[in-house]
Amino acid sequence: MPVYRIHRLKEAQQQQFRWAPHVSGASLVRPRDYQEAGSVEAATPYAAWFLLRERGTPLRVGDLLECESGELRICKYVGFEEARWEAPQPREGAEETASSAEESRQPGSQ
Repeated sequence: MPVYRIHRLKEAQQQQFRWAPHVSGASLVRPRDYQEAGSVEAATPYAAWFLLRERGTPLRVGDLLECESGELRICKYVGFEEARWEAPQPREGAEETASSAEESRQPGSQ
C-alpha cells in the first residue's frame, strides 16, 4: 500500500488559497508555503483523506499528499488534483551580475 507524505499549507497562505480562483491543470505550489506533517499509508489519496478525518487530523483545502514516486496531489473543494513544486526563480540582477563578472574575466576587457 502506498505511503503518502503530508504537507500542510501554512496558516498565512490559507485565506489566500481559499479565495483564489479555480484553475484547470496542475497547480504550481511553493515549498516554502508548506510544512511537512508526517505520513499516512492508504490505497488512494481519497482513502488517506478519510483515514486522516477519522483520526481527527483532516486534510484542509490546500494541503498536499506526496506519494513515494514524488507525485503531488492537492486537496481542493472538488477533490484531489495534480500539483507540482514550483522551481525557484533566479533573483533579479543575479543574471546581470554573473554576465558582467564573466565579461571582466575575459582578456582585454579593461
